[in-house]
Amino acid sequence: MTAITDRDSTEHADQPDDGANRARSGARPSPGASQGERAARTDSPEPWDDGLIARRVTEPADAPALPALDSRSIAPATVTPLVYDAPLRTRLEALRELVGLSRTRLDSRTLSEAGRVLDEASARRRLSGQHTVVAIAGATGSGKSQLFNALAGVTISETGVRRPTTAAPIACSWSDGAASLIERLGIPPRLRRRPLPSGDGDSPLRGLVLVDLPDHDSAAVQHREHVDRILALVDAVIWVVDPEKYADALLHERYLRPMAAHAEVMFVVLNQIDRLPGEAAEQVLDDLRRLLDEDGIALGEYGEPGTTVLALSALTGDGVGELREALGQFVSERGAPARRVSADVDLAAARLRPVYATRRRTGLSEQAREEFADRLADAVGATAAGEAAERAWLRNANRACGTPWLRLWRWYQDRGEPATGRIPARAQADEEATARQRVEQAVRTVADRASAGLPAPWAQAVREAAARGAQGLPEALDELSVRAGVPAGRPPRPGWWPVAVLSQASMTILQFLGGLWLLGQIIGFMAPNLGVPVLLMVIGIVGGPLIEWSCRMAARGPGRRYGLEAERRLREAAAGCGRARVLDPVAAELLRYQEVREQYGRVVGA
Repeated sequence: MTAITDRDSTEHADQPDDGANRARSGARPSPGASQGERAARTDSPEPWDDGLIARRVTEPADAPALPALDSRSIAPATVTPLVYDAPLRTRLEALRELVGLSRTRLDSRTLSEAGRVLDEASARRRLSGQHTVVAIAGATGSGKSQLFNALAGVTISETGVRRPTTAAPIACSWSDGAASLIERLGIPPRLRRRPLPSGDGDSPLRGLVLVDLPDHDSAAVQHREHVDRILALVDAVIWVVDPEKYADALLHERYLRPMAAHAEVMFVVLNQIDRLPGEAAEQVLDDLRRLLDEDGIALGEYGEPGTTVLALSALTGDGVGELREALGQFVSERGAPARRVSADVDLAAARLRPVYATRRRTGLSEQAREEFADRLADAVGATAAGEAAERAWLRNANRACGTPWLRLWRWYQDRGEPATGRIPARAQADEEATARQRVEQAVRTVADRASAGLPAPWAQAVREAAARGAQGLPEALDELSVRAGVPAGRPPRPGWWPVAVLSQASMTILQFLGGLWLLGQIIGFMAPNLGVPVLLMVIGIVGGPLIEWSCRMAARGPGRRYGLEAERRLREAAAGCGRARVLDPVAAELLRYQEVREQYGRVVGA
């Protein structure tokens, strides 16, 4: 390639930065220059796709000038958006539906992780599907920047004994079209690099975007923030550990253990094995595998999907080729972005499990519904109302079919005795308070049964729905008991009542005829004949009570049915009121939970 030196040409093509100009002129940064100054001298002010070649951060004075790529010779890259497969799309749609259905029941903090996963999945889907963004992360002194340079084939990230050495993330892309991906990571153009071109066009790593992160255990808070932010956005991670810090609790507890679900998009590299004598490297590697297994990270051994664990030395190059080969195969599959999103969905679903999943069967059984209706019926006195209706029917039958003398005697007794049976005002107030307590107890019982086994937010929603429905329920039941109770007026009469009344009247007439006949014989108005009038009077006197007793026996069945019908009407009215005010809102909450439970099942792939 020919270096671009013509000023007019640079107006239409990307320019190399000042560091490159100094490199071509043989100049080098002063030893006392700060890292920021050196980075500024070697960074490009132009946008990412400038075709710049990676160069050393600290170059010797006699270093040869590195050529720059003529950006006019590079055709614009066509970016193909990422496409998720059908199962992952289904899970994302279910998670989005789940979050929408749960916003009114769960707080925003509970749903924040799921919302972040949806946002990042949507953002990643719009970006290139031909590139895989891999971050190199590690602790101070683990040699991750050295490994970064070894993979790039040229010194890009500064290395040294000063800690921390890497102050800001640096990106290196092996192909064009990754600008939007790097912009999403928040890496400015001055920190974006390209590896040296090779004869075969770096085909094994084509599509790779490698990011060198600051130390995750850096004393600078900003460095740790860079690490945490970028780790949530990249497609895969290479964790670099050294023989001294591979068992560091901070690494395992803060990063590896929480990221166990991302095992398929992680590499764990034991660096600096050149420092270990004999078989010590294998022993350390076995112990590292043991720790990863304790963290819950599946290891990709024997062809199984999982984390790739390797041992290498970035300083001597031992094992770097094996990592390059594994990384090239990993990138060529183009499946890391989708696997990363799928793992994010798994992690979000695991965190949401306590608020959705339950091992108990939930809902209201028919027995619970019937018991609730029975409690409301008892509160409104449905049984007592039915019994009162039955007594009223029998009393009306006795009045209609009883003998006149017996009715007259009962009327005299009722008139002569003082009025009794009136309910005092105090007793009535106590009865109303008792009925209200029964209603409240019935509502609490059905709410507890409906919420049993539900996760806490949904159980609370069920109880609140029942409590809202209980407001005004006692008053509504009182109105229903008046409207649906025993109807005013006399109970209906069966068809045989007129016959019974006529028969009773006939018995009374016979008694009168027999009496008049005897009276006529006594005063001499009629010829003496005691047999016939006495017989008529006996028939009337005996027949009247007999007819009354028969009618009373015949009235028991209809009276009982009349009372049961009155009780049924009141029970149905009370049950309907309780269903509309309490059971239906509770059932709606249970239905909503069932719906979100089904959506959660789709999210976890069940």
